[in-house]
Amino acid sequence: MTHEYSSLTGTHDPAAGPPPGCPAHGLGPGGLHRIHGPGAEDLGGLYERLREQYGPVAPVLLHDDVPMWVVLGHAENLQLVRSPSQYTRDSRIWTPLLEGMVKPDHPLMPHIAWQPICSHAEGDEHQRLRAAVTAAMATIDHRGLRRHIGRSTQELVNGFCEQGRADLVSQFAEHLPMAVMCEILGMPEEYDDRMVQAARDALKGTETAIESHAYVMDALSRLTGRRRARPEDDFTSHLVTHAAGLSDDEVREHLRLVLFAAYEATANLLANALRMVLTEPGFRAQLNGGQMTVPEAIEQSLWDEPPFSTVLGYYAKQDAELGGHRIRKGDGLLFAPAPGNADPRVRPEPGANMMGNRSHLAFGGGPHECPGQDIGRAIADVGVDLLLTRLPDVQLACAESELGWRSSIASRHLVALPVRFDPKPQQDVKLAPSSSPVPPQRGVLHRDAPRTPSAPAPTPGPTSAPLPTSAPGPFAEPLPPHRRIPEQPRTAPAVPEQPEQPERQGVWRRVMRWWLGE
Repeated sequence: MTHEYSSLTGTHDPAAGPPPGCPAHGLGPGGLHRIHGPGAEDLGGLYERLREQYGPVAPVLLHDDVPMWVVLGHAENLQLVRSPSQYTRDSRIWTPLLEGMVKPDHPLMPHIAWQPICSHAEGDEHQRLRAAVTAAMATIDHRGLRRHIGRSTQELVNGFCEQGRADLVSQFAEHLPMAVMCEILGMPEEYDDRMVQAARDALKGTETAIESHAYVMDALSRLTGRRRARPEDDFTSHLVTHAAGLSDDEVREHLRLVLFAAYEATANLLANALRMVLTEPGFRAQLNGGQMTVPEAIEQSLWDEPPFSTVLGYYAKQDAELGGHRIRKGDGLLFAPAPGNADPRVRPEPGANMMGNRSHLAFGGGPHECPGQDIGRAIADVGVDLLLTRLPDVQLACAESELGWRSSIASRHLVALPVRFDPKPQQDVKLAPSSSPVPPQRGVLHRDAPRTPSAPAPTPGPTSAPLPTSAPGPFAEPLPPHRRIPEQPRTAPAVPEQPEQPERQGVWRRVMRWWLGE
């Protein structure tokens, strides 16, 4: 049976809502729930109440009580993004916008306003722009990319490993994606604290967001000009020289789209994955015990806390039915990965282990599915893996209840992730990471080994060698069988045999092959 509520774009009762503290607080005109402000601090809980009341699609109110539908069902979200004949990303057909309900200074206008980019285009224009972006993505050398992620991770960890304490949000998760994306785009010289701060500020919508956005766009404009004059082997050059013939404005806008989307999504993914490792004992135990790999842990995080909880927006091109509700032409809809991933029809138990299942909604779907999702996965996989290898004893430095979040309709950001660990020495970023402590000086005896003529000084152990020998355990990416180096027969040793040495040596060879991208 089709349920039909008052038109989301019709006239509503203008009466003021109930006072704070009232059970109905957070309701707006027509008794619809606001998904912002007082009463909407816990959007996850609100979405579940909406699911109980309305089913897989629910009517809600944005800022200024602008009506919208939020899609809560997993199947309904996929239907939304996979039906370009019925729903578009072009907001110029949105009835509230056409009727003047959405003012130019609306807080969500940067997300709503139509832009000449592939994610807002349709038909032939969408194919032209999308083809240029995906072709440029296809030129990325993923072996080289993983090596760069590894070196960037090493450099970031070197910045705080000797201190024994760090904030893994501001010192790691917010920096690694920007360092990698600047390299991919072809502007590694632009990566610094200022660029990270500008990107974060531009996405927060603060009073200085416009200035920060301009700072990033200036860098992208300079990059576009350089690559137009002299192409090189990077993403921007391939975008500039693609047969689609993108203009400078189109190149800049797509660079902005790729940079901001990849940065925001991956920074959130890194922070969320590290929080899960640090706060859920079973999760950490599965990693340490080898029952779960880091890539599998990242996929679990994408189920539990997708980087974008909702995406604004999709708009109905014609009257339609979705989730048992009548959707009118011109209505707006929120694609909502967070409540969609929690749909009890695909995940009966909240927080259930989804190992091996990659049908989450974190990267969207249909014609506008995220083209750079493999880059985000690589940054998170390698970054988390190597950080835990360098700091295997890392643990949360505060109570889990003290962790803070900054929430919006679009996403939920972890504010800080303070950790502690035993201080570690800096390491050469060109070598595979190790958790080895500071090596002892040559010739220093153990306290229990007396220096006598019959007891020569012990041979320096593995920790005194210039290269680390500790195996990274479950955090290393295993080589496929046809690339593994077979163990060689051993000759009689000149010194007493150490039982574990052959296995450690074999693992080290495999790790070095992986680290070098062979």
